[in-house]
Amino acid sequence: MELHLFRHGQTNWNAERRIQGQSESQLDELGQQQARDLSKRIRHLDFAKIYCSSSERTRQTAELAFAHAIGYDIDFLDSLREIHMGPWEGRLYDDIAEDEPDSFNHFWNEPHLYDVEGAETFQQLQDRAISAITEFANRHAGERIALVSHGALIKSALCHFEEKPLSELWAPPRMHNCAHSIVLFQEGEKPRIIQYADELLG
Repeated sequence: MELHLFRHGQTNWNAERRIQGQSESQLDELGQQQARDLSKRIRHLDFAKIYCSSSERTRQTAELAFAHAIGYDIDFLDSLREIHMGPWEGRLYDDIAEDEPDSFNHFWNEPHLYDVEGAETFQQLQDRAISAITEFANRHAGERIALVSHGALIKSALCHFEEKPLSELWAPPRMHNCAHSIVLFQEGEKPRIIQYADELLG
């Protein structure tokens, strides 16, 4: 399987530096343009299937990014939603940094230690992401599929395929809005990342 992972476009909450998690936000004008630009970059690719987080911002991204395609079937799945951040959702990052400095530091600098009551851990997020991707790989052997999701979920999956610890989750490259990553699954071999956030890997 050739798995193409796409992060959603910029949202109003991204611009405000407001924590999204699984709460709903909308693509802003820049985010809509990012998705349209993505459509131009991938229009030469044919996908056997498109899977998309059920969040509004990923739905909007998928509709714009695949607007050139006719007959594409998109499945919207809760399993591909962003990390659930519980009581942090809807709040500004700057406010969390002031009110909960230890947990804020864990989130960005020691993600393996991040543990806020009512929220997912990064291990739980990674387990959820890999479970979904493993199911897709079993279902779509030999096919090219697309997955439209979120920054932390995609980073957690790529961290797994790189065989890196979750402490290195946020290591570069940065997962910018509408970033395009590709993972190749071949029988008898470990999954191999061949493109990471638009950067080709040797």
